[in-house]
Amino acid sequence: MKRIILLAGVSALIYGTSCNQKKEVKEEIPNYSVTSPLQIDTSFTKEYVSQIKSVRNIEIRSQEKGYLQNIYVDEGQHVKAGQLLFRIMPTAFEAEVKKSEAEAKESEIELQNTKMLSDKNIVSKNELAVAKAKLEQARAETSLAKVHLSFTEIRAPFDGIIDRIPMKLGSLIDEGQLLTNLSDNNQMFAYFNVSEPEYLNYENSANKGKKQPVSLVMANGDLLKYKGEVETVESEFDSETGNIAFRARFPNPDQLLKNGETGKIEMVVPIKNALVIPQKATYEIQDKSYVFIVDKNNKVRSREISIASELPDLYIVGSGLNPGDKILLEGVQKVKDDDKIAYRFQDPKNVIGHLRVAAE
Repeated sequence: MKRIILLAGVSALIYGTSCNQKKEVKEEIPNYSVTSPLQIDTSFTKEYVSQIKSVRNIEIRSQEKGYLQNIYVDEGQHVKAGQLLFRIMPTAFEAEVKKSEAEAKESEIELQNTKMLSDKNIVSKNELAVAKAKLEQARAETSLAKVHLSFTEIRAPFDGIIDRIPMKLGSLIDEGQLLTNLSDNNQMFAYFNVSEPEYLNYENSANKGKKQPVSLVMANGDLLKYKGEVETVESEFDSETGNIAFRARFPNPDQLLKNGETGKIEMVVPIKNALVIPQKATYEIQDKSYVFIVDKNNKVRSREISIASELPDLYIVGSGLNPGDKILLEGVQKVKDDDKIAYRFQDPKNVIGHLRVAAE
């Protein structure tokens, strides 16, 4: 009987010890590193969809009606300023010039005769004045006829590249009809839209007298080897999009860029008082970004955030965090909502400083 009682006592002791060990295991709290967002002035490179335009791109149109007699250039050809491009049949205009010249000659002879009679007081001074006016009118009509004749020759107003030529030889051309386009591609404009906050940051941080350098990523993903500069900003915002248009100028000595191309502008965008966090402190669910916030009771709770931009190893937070929030730095994949943790707080400056690339 004593042996049975002794065994029962030993069993109870072992059971009690085992229960205490399990209780201790259950109450063990994991310890993780925690930090806070770092509020700093920084910058990042952002891409903007851009439309590329020639510095000069114009329509070449007929100024007279007639048959297209000659085409002196081909599509895609480089032409010089003043070079003859097209000729509209000039026969009728040449006849008009000869007619007006003859009328001017007649008026000149009439004026001479009237002057001789006026000198002899045979005709009045008024008749002499009328004869002078007729001569001036005839000469003006001659000049106008020559101008119309000159319009039958269409010349390049500047150096450039000829675009498509829709009309063919012998076509009847109306006044104002499109003959081709001419593009000067030595310099190119790139237009892109910037949001209001980015515009304000740009203006507040822009170096006065210095133009913002930008790069151009072409449609095939290659980077244009020539840098451009932001040259001007439009005067007002688009009321529908809330954006404002920037214009950058790029040199194009290789003639690689053409009018109407698309690309992406890469521009360094400054941000004041940006909230920066390490990328490793975040996780994603269905394309949404989250962090774990540590509350005053040392419990972790998930919180959705928006990412304004990305830096190497860092995110710039658009919304969802405040500078004093404590966020889980390690163990993001190990915890869940309402887990209680112990933590070691790490200064955000030190955290950022030990990443692969520190924010500036």
